[in-house]
Amino acid sequence: MTATSFSLMFSGCFVTLLILGGCTSVVCLVDEKLAVQPATTIGYYSKEEIVASATHGDPILPFACGNISHSCMEFCKLCHSFFGAPTLKCLSTLLEHLCLPNFNLAMTSMNSTNRCTWGNVSNFYSNLSLCTEEISDCLLIPWPNQLVEQTFVNIHSRFFKDCPSEALSDPPPVIVLALVITPICLIPLMVSLVVLKTKNGDGSS
Repeated sequence: MTATSFSLMFSGCFVTLLILGGCTSVVCLVDEKLAVQPATTIGYYSKEEIVASATHGDPILPFACGNISHSCMEFCKLCHSFFGAPTLKCLSTLLEHLCLPNFNLAMTSMNSTNRCTWGNVSNFYSNLSLCTEEISDCLLIPWPNQLVEQTFVNIHSRFFKDCPSEALSDPPPVIVLALVITPICLIPLMVSLVVLKTKNGDGSS
């Protein structure tokens, strides 16, 4: 089986399970208008065959599974069916098919100026972060982890690389000059005040 057909089969399996099982907390975090449309054909297998292989397997998994949401068992079963265990490769595939599509769709629908305004992207960014955390917790993989960090590095280099980083830029030269000269000028003034105070104290005694 080629990598393309496996990817199509895996993607279709997720979409079918989510349609049959209702909207999960991961997929419904973003507006419904941004939801990815389900595929009609899935590789070499029918929807019924894939759903049967993922949902009617052995209910007792050979590994521990998280229970922070009702979707955890589905994620663990999928990892067991396709990867044998909740590995980072399985986590990567889940993030790619469940978390990133809505975020990517939202970002590509904005121009670069709107993407650089935090108010426009904060909800999508938070939803992506929550999605990666929920799936990691379901698979009992520590969060954050190297894969999640790399995911965010990738989206920053893809969507936010042209955004100005004013918070990290140097202040204007005039402000730098004022900040440097002010303490330099205060030192002789303070010395003069100390000397005058000392002389007045000696004269009064």
